[in-house]
Amino acid sequence: MVRWAAFSCLLVPVVLLWCGSSLAGAAGTALGLAAVTAACRLLLRRSERCARSGAAGRRGGRHSGKNTPVG
Repeated sequence: MVRWAAFSCLLVPVVLLWCGSSLAGAAGTALGLAAVTAACRLLLRRSERCARSGAAGRRGGRHSGKNTPVG
């Protein structure tokens, strides 16, 4: 998935330049796409880490196993 994101960060500015956009506009678009890609990658890693630690917490058994009423 990250390879496709990096590919699009390169491809989109090239297409914009080919279609007649300015160099500054294409560079700004590339920077924006790179920032969004980095943020998505960070959030994906964080969510994977939380999912792994949540599964370990359930498997480890934080509860005593007794069936007690809540209220």
